[in-house]
Amino acid sequence: MNSNISSSLSAEAIQLEDKYGAHNYHPIPVVLTKGEGVFVWDVDGNRYYDFLSAYSAVNQGHCHPKIIAAMVEQASKLTLTSRAFHNDVLGKYEKFMTELLGYDKLLPMNTGVEGGETAIKLARRWGYEVKGIEKNKAKVIFAEGNFWGRTLAAVSSSNDPSSYAGYGPFMPGFELIPYNDLVALEKAISDPNVAAFMVEPIQGEAGVLVPNEGYLKGVSNLCKKYNVLFIADEVQTGIARTGKMLACDHENVKPDILVLGKALSGGTIPVSAVLASNEIMLTIKPGEHGSTYGGNPLACAVAIAAMQVVIDEKLSENAERLGAILRVGLSEINSDRVTAVRGKGLLNAIVIQEKDGIDAWDICLKLKDKGLLAKPTHGDIIRFAPPLVINEEQLKDCILIIKETIESL
Repeated sequence: MNSNISSSLSAEAIQLEDKYGAHNYHPIPVVLTKGEGVFVWDVDGNRYYDFLSAYSAVNQGHCHPKIIAAMVEQASKLTLTSRAFHNDVLGKYEKFMTELLGYDKLLPMNTGVEGGETAIKLARRWGYEVKGIEKNKAKVIFAEGNFWGRTLAAVSSSNDPSSYAGYGPFMPGFELIPYNDLVALEKAISDPNVAAFMVEPIQGEAGVLVPNEGYLKGVSNLCKKYNVLFIADEVQTGIARTGKMLACDHENVKPDILVLGKALSGGTIPVSAVLASNEIMLTIKPGEHGSTYGGNPLACAVAIAAMQVVIDEKLSENAERLGAILRVGLSEINSDRVTAVRGKGLLNAIVIQEKDGIDAWDICLKLKDKGLLAKPTHGDIIRFAPPLVINEEQLKDCILIIKETIESL
């Protein structure tokens, strides 16, 4: 496997994308055709460890047989009714999820960013109807460095020019404060017009930034003190990725609104969910929010199966145990190119110092040549987030690949 050599099959697939697709991504030059567990194969038959897991959407591993079986069974019966009618799977899914995570209600959507939008709409409506904020004055506070999608609302909450530049005017009522800063949070939410604070327990796209211990507990306490909703964006950190079912579980805090997505379907179809109390959720009445595909029976059947796999295979425990081994291995890389190692569970990253013209992108290309796929973020950070079904032998093989690749530069 050589990053400079591309077969005719790979070249053709890449050229088709380049010619007929929007140029809004810059992928690693590999064309994948098959996945199973922790592995993916390219069109030339080369096998790779997947160390991105589709940004944590494939926590249960590629094409998990139990998830695929549930998908095929439901797809052969009924895929979509819209919410104009009831279906026989949605209620089962809502009961399963609310009882599992301890919430009154679930609102089903499709993508993570739709989940974020839904949470903000709920927070604003609650702010007006329950907290008593004056009409059109509600504010939502976000942390700098956040990333929850690409809609206009999502980029309006961003301080990254690559996300927001050229897309204004922006959503009013959004304010930014530093991440991992309880003093700044208290100052911001003491404003009586603030309805909610939305935050990732660990900032994934920003480079796996793990806050100080006690930060989430502090966020929860301050939000209660000032009657502000705590929205946890667990689209990437949830569903066992960080070593607990939710990253918030590490500090035993329960957000007022929880947003889930990605691994909720085990990487098969887009499924997201927003969970909250009756007081919050029932502020939205029939006809005031929804989605044609949200709550479709195919998605509900797949999500139940995907979550059951996480529970039955103890993927939280596996992530917790193997994540500690991975961070030790990464910290033992003998190279001044690696300036930091950080993470929790199997959501981890290394910070790369560019040297001799070799940067994080170049290292990812070399890792590809060695049979491991990863992707840089923010230029100098490489995330390492394998499927949670990885075993210790496989993980140690991957640590050796990473170590030898970087030390050989």
